[in-house]
Amino acid sequence: MTETTDFALNSSLGLALVVIFGLIWIVFGWYLGRSNKTHEDFALAGRNVGFALAAATAMATWVTSNTTLVAPQLTYQFGIWGMVGYSFAALGLILFAPLAARIKRLMPNGYTSGDFIRLRFGQGAWWVFIVISVVYAFGWLISLGMAGGILLQALSGLDYHIGMTAILIICVGYTLFGGLRAVIATDFIQALIIIVGVVAIAWFLIDTVSLESIHGELTNNHPKLLDLLFPAAVMFLFNNIFFGLGEIFHSNVWWSRALAFKGKVAFKAFLLGGFLWLPIPIVTGFIALAAPQLGIFPPSADMVGPMVAAEVLGKVGAIVVFIVVFSALASSLDSLLAATSDLVTRDIYHKKLRPAAKDRDLFRFNRYCIAGIGVVTWLFCLPQIATLGALLNFAGAFVASTIFPIVLGLYQPKLCGRYAALAMASGTVLGLVGYFAIGFYVAALTSCIISAIVCAVGLWRSKQHFDWQLLQESS
Repeated sequence: MTETTDFALNSSLGLALVVIFGLIWIVFGWYLGRSNKTHEDFALAGRNVGFALAAATAMATWVTSNTTLVAPQLTYQFGIWGMVGYSFAALGLILFAPLAARIKRLMPNGYTSGDFIRLRFGQGAWWVFIVISVVYAFGWLISLGMAGGILLQALSGLDYHIGMTAILIICVGYTLFGGLRAVIATDFIQALIIIVGVVAIAWFLIDTVSLESIHGELTNNHPKLLDLLFPAAVMFLFNNIFFGLGEIFHSNVWWSRALAFKGKVAFKAFLLGGFLWLPIPIVTGFIALAAPQLGIFPPSADMVGPMVAAEVLGKVGAIVVFIVVFSALASSLDSLLAATSDLVTRDIYHKKLRPAAKDRDLFRFNRYCIAGIGVVTWLFCLPQIATLGALLNFAGAFVASTIFPIVLGLYQPKLCGRYAALAMASGTVLGLVGYFAIGFYVAALTSCIISAIVCAVGLWRSKQHFDWQLLQESS
C-alpha cells in the first residue's frame, strides 16, 4: 500500500488546510484585538457581550475534543451509553445558568473563579483550588493539542507532531492578538460550522450505511455495545454527569464568560448553549457505531470518529470532518488559553506578586502568559502520553471535588473555608484512588461523593454566617 491510499487526504492537502485556517483565524484575531484598550477589554471583552455571541461561545467552547473525538471513542468502547452518557454533560451548561446569573450579581467587579474562592473561603481553600484548576487546565489543554495531531494523522497521515504544533500556534496566535473578544467572535463562527458540519456528516452516514445494517452488525457480533445494562458503561454515565458539572462549575473558562456577558444575558445564554450542545455528542458518537460494519478497527480508539467519517464520505467528507473538528478544537483551546492566563495574571501575578501593577502591566503580562502556557502545553503534548479519554477522565477526580464547595459557596453562607478546602482536597485524593484502583469511570463520582459528605459535615458544624458584601471587591 502507498502512503496516500491509506488516508482520505494526502499530507500536502492536510497541511494546506491547516495553513489556510491558521492564517484566517490569526488575521481575524488581530483585527478584533485592535479595539482592546485596557486589560479589562482584553480579559473580559469589556463586560459587554450580547446574547447571540454569548450563547454561541457557551455552546462552541463545550464542543471540544471530548465531543468530536472522545465521544466516538467512548461509543466505540461502551456502545449506546457512550454517546448518551456524553450528552448528559449538557447538564453542566444548563445548571450553570442560574449560577452564572448569581455570580454576575454577587461579583460585578470580579475577574476570575479564583477571586470568588479567595474572597469567600480564604487563602487555604484558594491554594487547593488553584492546584486543581492548574491540573485541570493543563489536562484539557494537552488533550486539545493532542487532538489536533490525532485529527491530521487520522485523516492525512501527517505526522502527529505537525498537527499538534499547528493548532497550538494558531490558537495562541489569535488569542494573543485579540483576547476574549477574539475568542468569543471566532466561537460564534465556529459554532455555526460545527452545527452544520455535524448534521451533514450524520446525514451522509445514514444515507450510505443504513441504520438497519449497523444494528444488525452490532447485534450479531458486538452485542455489548447495545447492552443498556453494561456495568462499566452505566458507571461511566453517572461519572460523566459529575465530571461535566465539575468541569464547568469550577473553571475560569465559564466564570470569565459569566462576568463578561452584559446585564442579564448569562442565564439565557448558558441555558440555550446547553440545549444546543445536547444532541451533538449523540450524533458524533453514533458515527463510531458504524466502525465494525465498515471493517474499521483504528490503531487508537480516539481516531475512530474521523476515520469512519472519512471512509464514508471520501475526500470531500474528510475535508468537512477536518473543518468541523478543527473548529471544535480551536473553540475550546482558545477559551482555555485565555481563561487560564487570566487566572494566572489576576490571582497569582496581580494579587500575590505585584499588587501595585498598573493596567498596562497586567495587559502585557497576560499576553506573555498566553504564550508561555502555549509553550508548556506543546512540551507536554510531545510524548502523546495517553489516549484523550484517559487523560480527560484523570482530571475528573480533581474537578468533581469542587462542585459542592462552589454551589454551597454561592448560596449557603454557613459553609466555611476550612471545610471547603478539606472537601476539595479529600475528594480529589480519593477520586484519584478510585481512578487507579477501579477505573477512570468512577474517579469523578467518588470525588464528588466524598466532597459532598465533607461539605455536609461542615454545614452541620458551622457557626459562621458569611457577609455577601465581602465579594464586592473592586478591580
